Amino acid sequence: MTVEIHEALTMHLIREDGDEDLCLAMYAPSTGALRDSALIREACLPLDGEREVHGNATVTGRYVLRVAREARNRGLGVVILHSHPRGRGWQELSRLDADAEASYAHMIAQVTGLPLIGMTFAGIDETWSARRWSAEGKHSAAESVRVVGARLRVSWNERLVPAPSAMPSQLRTVSAWGDRTQASIARLRVLVVGSGSVGMDVAIRLAATGIQKVGVMDFDVVEEVNRDRLVAATRRDARRQFPKVDVAGRACVNAATAADFEFQRHFLNVTTPEGQSAALDYDVIFSCVDRPWARAILNQIAYTDLIPVIDGGIGIDTFDTGEMRNATYRTHVVRPGRPCLQCNGQLDPAEVSRDRLGLFDDPTYIEKAGQPEVGKQNVTMLSASVMASQLALFVSLVAAPSKFGEPGPLRFSLTTHRLQHVEATTNPACIYEHLVARGDRRVPLAQTVATSPAAGLGPIRTLIGLVAPYLVGGRVKGTHLR
Repeated sequence: MTVEIHEALTMHLIREDGDEDLCLAMYAPSTGALRDSALIREACLPLDGEREVHGNATVTGRYVLRVAREARNRGLGVVILHSHPRGRGWQELSRLDADAEASYAHMIAQVTGLPLIGMTFAGIDETWSARRWSAEGKHSAAESVRVVGARLRVSWNERLVPAPSAMPSQLRTVSAWGDRTQASIARLRVLVVGSGSVGMDVAIRLAATGIQKVGVMDFDVVEEVNRDRLVAATRRDARRQFPKVDVAGRACVNAATAADFEFQRHFLNVTTPEGQSAALDYDVIFSCVDRPWARAILNQIAYTDLIPVIDGGIGIDTFDTGEMRNATYRTHVVRPGRPCLQCNGQLDPAEVSRDRLGLFDDPTYIEKAGQPEVGKQNVTMLSASVMASQLALFVSLVAAPSKFGEPGPLRFSLTTHRLQHVEATTNPACIYEHLVARGDRRVPLAQTVATSPAAGLGPIRTLIGLVAPYLVGGRVKGTHLR
């Protein structure tokens, strides 16, 4: 859930008199390759007479049916939430609470077509717990509950995802932020999309930090021209045209400090349905790609599926003589509450359309259109600065030093050595930021575009007409959603 939803629910569930309370909410499903998530879209607070508070709290059938019908009409599911004001940590279900939730599981599944989600809020440390109910009244516990804001807060089910023991090789890391923060960071599933000069280094550092599950997604192979920026690649890798993701895997395994490190290999393109589904299995994503279509997919996921995306890139300007004019890098956390990449000036919808048509892979088109080759200029020493800034944003997001979260978009200019906070604002018509917690009903940007680059500029206009309502801010029709 977003931090705004969390705060609205907290305000209702934690009462001044110390009694328990409850309410309902609606959620959208988000289906990954291996993990299912429920994204709380909207809190539905009770109307007068729809619940009773008497130490414990009880809900009326009228309230449940009202919310279930509204959820059905919007293609959503129902969440029942209640509080334990004096609770701490992940809460197991009492017999009374289990019977209460189970009594509505069948009816809600019949009305909405989606399973009931039950949640409990522990008031002392603000820990959420959650479970999913079958129509037959059986429940299965969730592994975690995520609250996405300037800080990513995760409530862990210690029974299913126990905290790993700190290793001797992590002593200095743990001393930086403590055992509790290390235990939470180590259990995050973190994906790096793109294992080039930035992504390779990011993945290695994550593994060295003690994170147990690090995934890398890339469908490219190592070539000799890559070796000036792939520090973990060897001459032999280039001769064999070894997959970059396997070079990253080898380096991560060697650098890992977790006792049970697991490298997740994704020899996939995130712009395919398979690549997008794999990305939905993660808690945080690093965007280390230089192609606009891939960045558009990740930009969308940050909002529709509530997965923070840490994006960054570098631009190098040269004079006609070949000498360097300047280098500028930008880094930012893409999430609800922050401007998306398009509003931030880092994503051009026209370039997304060209990329979907394959025109960036057509040298004749690039030459005729005067388009720069994507990712052509790259310097390892400067890419390390992008990596360092992205990792610093990750620490701000998950560790929140002095309770400060991530600071917003950043820009660094090499000529002046000046770091700036970019004052980006959201376009009121931004389609990305208006589709928060859409989940499986996201705009299908990952579809394959079956158009030949040789077809010329005519298909570009057609495709721009198709995606412009999503990327520029036109009105969305229901028939476009799935």
